[in-house]
Parts: sequence; structure tokens; C-alpha cells
Amino acid sequence: MTRELVIDADGHILEPPDTWVRYIEPKYRERALRIAVDDNGREYLEIDGKPSTLVPPAFLASLGGMKRLNELGDEGIRQFNERRRQSVIRQASQPAFDRGLGDDATYLNGAGFGTMDPKERVELLDHEKIDKAILYPTLGLVWGAHVTDIDLANAYAQAYNRWIADFCRDSNGRLIPIAHLVLADPPAAVRELERAVKDGCKGAWVYCYTMNRKSHGHPDHDPVFAAAQDLDVPLALHPSLDNPDLSIHHRFDDVNWSDWYFNASGVSAVQMALASIFAYGVFDRFPRLRLVILESSAGWIGSWLDWTDALYRGTTAGGSVRLREKPSYYFKRQCFISADPFERCVAPLTKIVGEDKFFWASDYPHSNHPASYMEDLKGLVAGMDDSARRAILGENAARVYKLN
Repeated sequence: MTRELVIDADGHILEPPDTWVRYIEPKYRERALRIAVDDNGREYLEIDGKPSTLVPPAFLASLGGMKRLNELGDEGIRQFNERRRQSVIRQASQPAFDRGLGDDATYLNGAGFGTMDPKERVELLDHEKIDKAILYPTLGLVWGAHVTDIDLANAYAQAYNRWIADFCRDSNGRLIPIAHLVLADPPAAVRELERAVKDGCKGAWVYCYTMNRKSHGHPDHDPVFAAAQDLDVPLALHPSLDNPDLSIHHRFDDVNWSDWYFNASGVSAVQMALASIFAYGVFDRFPRLRLVILESSAGWIGSWLDWTDALYRGTTAGGSVRLREKPSYYFKRQCFISADPFERCVAPLTKIVGEDKFFWASDYPHSNHPASYMEDLKGLVAGMDDSARRAILGENAARVYKLN
């Protein structure tokens, strides 16, 4: 693969513990997200001045541990997850920040190589023969489940965007910053998108749920779609931790201990957001908008488009979808999706959905994905035509994000 352009379409960083304290607007500094320590010297996540009730310290300590956890082997991972499960159970009745993993299990100690230092990250790319990495947050995927104050949410998003632009700035184009937007405040989102793009961001992303419970495709969000179209940058849907009061895909109370369940069901939130964008005819109103679907696997998109096309034929007469064409027409024209390297059903989809529709993504350093992504990537592209192979390895991402 060394002869081809290779771009990781969804890598992650770990924000340093003081990121929001340093980068947030001064009037919100007391309410900034931070890693705090209690009177017993135990670490916990503080959001808007309060300890997180959704992120147990054991989880906090594992966020950057992809490679570290994989070194433990199957039994080590099983023991680690059991300790983390017990920590979640304890926190449900005692939000007293029991780590459950030992005294050395902290956010910083769990951070993988290249997660907080841009020079290290470029060194990691060189080692793995990756040309560029498009970067997304870690704690930024968590705080939205806690914050209900839209002004504070905007301040959190802007602080991260300033930091990630600085993180990537001196990488000679190897590290690609993507801005976080709060969809619930369209005018502020437009202003922040314009500012962030000027600062070097190559696109933007939003949660798969909204703070105001208006679906992503709702016309109130048209200014954001218009801005992304006019600025010629893609907009991405990325899974995140959900606010329990606004939960999209978690309907049960008895499986909150299971990371496997959370991740296995997470694709439904992405599908709901995507379906609403089709239902409201967003792609007819914004024919140059580029929409990216991330960290939800890619194999489902073929059957999902077959299903939604069939529904379109049966429901358009009733006006229940506001599209001039069937969903697959717009997906092939304007949408893109990232595949996990361990997927093996994407090769035939490149012939059906289009070889120009797919990226690959490592999810590094998050521990819910395997560390063998570069080896797995060979299997992902096995059996593809040369043009499809080159496209998914890097050419598609370079084109969509307009990377040199």
C-alpha cells in the first residue's frame, strides 16, 4: 500500500485536560470542561462545574488505550472490561469516582502515542505509512450528553475548534482539523463554521442527536447546510455519547454497563439523522452539500438504500418524503461513508453504490476498535479493482475534503 495515497478519514486525538480552560471564552472559564481530582486524589470528569454522572473514571482512563488494551490479550481485555463494568455499576449508586482500575489508571496515563502531541502523531503516521489523518475529538464526543445550555455548548465547541486548529497547524498538512458545530443554534453554527474554516478547518461535524429535538433535516438547520455548501466543505455525522433525556437509540435501562451494546446499537442514531435529511429534501435544496457518515461501519449502506428506495416508491404519493428522486440518487451524488478496516463486505458495494463513496478510518486511539487496523486494511481492499482500492485508501478523502 506504500505506492498509494493513504488517508485515515476518522482518527481521534485526546484533548489535554486543560484544553477548555485555556481555549474557552473567559466568561465561561469557571464552567469549562476539565479533568479534576477529588479530595482523595481521585480523578473525574467535570462538566459545567459538576462531576459527570455518565463517564465513570474507569472509562475515562481507557479512552486512549487502543494499542495498550490490545497488548493485554483476550483475557486481559476481559478483566479490564469487567473492572470497568463494576465501576459503572458502583458509580450508579456512588458517583464518588472510584476508578476501578488501580491508582495508575488515569486519563493521561491511558493516552496512547500521538494522541496529545502533533509531532508524535506525525511520527505515528510515518511509521504506519499513512499520508494524512482527518482528526476528531474524544472528550468532545462526551460533553454534549451533559450540556443543556446552548450558549455554553457553543463556547465548548469553539474552544475545541481553536485548539484542534492549533494542534494541526504545523503538521505540513498531515493532520487535518475538523470543526465541531452545535446544530441547535444555526446562526451561531454558521458563524463558527466560517471562523473555523478561516482558521484552517477542512470541514465540520455534528452529533447524531440534537439538543432541541429537531431532526437534522429540519428546515431550521438550512443556514448550516447553506454555509457548508457555500464554503465548499463537507459536513459529517459522528456518533457520540447521548444525553439520556434526549436518547435516540437507547430504549432500555438494563444494559448501560455494556460498551458492546452501546456500540452495536449506535448505528441507529446515524441512520435516523440521515433519514431525516432525506425526509426533508435537504439534498434538493442544497445540491452541492457534501455529507459524510462516520464510525458506523459501511456495509449496511447498500441494504439501507435498497430499503429506502423501495419505501420511496410506495410513499411519495402520500407526501411523506420530500424528494424529487429516490434516496440512492442523492447518496451517490452527495454522500460518503467511512468503513472500518475489519469489514469484508465493502468490496462488492463499491460496484453497487460506487467506488467514490467510501473512505477507511482507524478510530485510533479508541479502545472499542482493534489496534490491527493497518493489517486489517489489506483485507478491506482485497478483491477491489485498482481504481476502487486507490479511491478508498485515500483519493476519495482527498477529493471530498480538498486536500493537497
